[in-house]
Amino acid sequence: MTKKLWGGRFGKKTHPLVEEFTKSIQYDYKLAQYDILGSIAHVEILHKAGYLTKDEARRLLGALNSIFGTVESTAKADKVSEDVHTHIQNLLQKKVGDLALKLHTARSRNDQVVFATKFYCKIGILALEGDIQELVNSIAGLIKINKAVIIPGFTHLQHAQPVYLADYLGAYLLMLQRDEQRLEYIDRNFKITLGAGALAGTPISAQKYAIKTKEWLSAQGGLQTVFGVTATENSLDAVSDRDFVIEIISALSICAMHLSRLAEDLIIWSTKEFDFVQIDDSFCTGSSLMPQKKNPDVLELVRGYAGRLNGNLVSVLTMMKGLPLTYNRDMQLDKEPLFNSFEIVSSELKVMAGLIKTLKFNEAKIKEHLKDESLYATDLVYYLVDKGLPFTTAHTAIGKLVKYSVDNAIEIKSVPEDKLKTFSEKLVKKEIVKLFDPLVSVRSKKSIKRQ
Repeated sequence: MTKKLWGGRFGKKTHPLVEEFTKSIQYDYKLAQYDILGSIAHVEILHKAGYLTKDEARRLLGALNSIFGTVESTAKADKVSEDVHTHIQNLLQKKVGDLALKLHTARSRNDQVVFATKFYCKIGILALEGDIQELVNSIAGLIKINKAVIIPGFTHLQHAQPVYLADYLGAYLLMLQRDEQRLEYIDRNFKITLGAGALAGTPISAQKYAIKTKEWLSAQGGLQTVFGVTATENSLDAVSDRDFVIEIISALSICAMHLSRLAEDLIIWSTKEFDFVQIDDSFCTGSSLMPQKKNPDVLELVRGYAGRLNGNLVSVLTMMKGLPLTYNRDMQLDKEPLFNSFEIVSSELKVMAGLIKTLKFNEAKIKEHLKDESLYATDLVYYLVDKGLPFTTAHTAIGKLVKYSVDNAIEIKSVPEDKLKTFSEKLVKKEIVKLFDPLVSVRSKKSIKRQ
């Protein structure tokens, strides 16, 4: 059994069942390097406050730096420590003996875990922004290649009106842009703090907690990003706040929902019934029974994982809803949903960026779909409106014309002139046949502000 960071008040050893049930090292090992970065900052704070001599600070910093590169792997392999903080403390004791015990001066795991989790989130958001941009670039490349392609647009999964494929895909670019903006906003609005202690603060002046991370962060693990570390404004809030976790998982859930919608469109478009798009073999899988199958499993998993992300959000919201101030052990259960959400969305963004680059659109098949005259019914309505009919009157007339076409299995273009006049005197056959053209249809829409 490894040494704990507590225990003096207890007369009995912790029951093995409790040890197993309460430990978190099996997932919070992912915070190991961030916890060390917090310890590096804390050594500086303790030195400034007079709790450590210059030599003690030097020895502790040396020990922390020496384990920085391997600490995540050693923590992951640790099957007995209560948590990552205990693991690191035990490693330091092996390096510098009882001097390691001084590091916990004016410090609590309550404060440590918030620091490490916030640091993890800021690095994770930076990485996700890069992943989002990679997918944006892939979609933008697909748009450029297929700039002139027109496809049927859909409402209720029914043919609606012709639209540019570029506009269809551009809608997903805007979704991803909002996803990135949400993450940027969240990132700007939570601060990395130290000095809360367990809940009531510490005897060290707040000014000593307001350090510039540039002094120590850029040298650690190649991390060049500078985050300010400030003294907490309210120590009770600092150790009990998990709003930032909930907001991040919420933003990631929305991003996963967007990716799921894109995946669903591509799944539908790749079916035999639609045949709009071909997905490269390298991003599909087969069947163990049916040799002809080419399954879009990647897209189906992206669609399925949206449910996992929603579950992660609900689990943390539910866990937090009844907690009194300040820290409660329930709160260690925010880590797995948080880590899982970051990892899933990052993987999805990467695989979708790769898959998008392989897509080939079947323009011949798309053109067959564009022959559906119902796609141009709204254009016929506006044709009558331009001739002076009220919109509702025009809408009713064209609706009846479409019904006649369907009921009698005859194309509108083939309806005799005299029959057309029974729906509206304004209908002129040689004029309306020109409207059954996808290019004419998309060019008639003037309200869209295209780049």
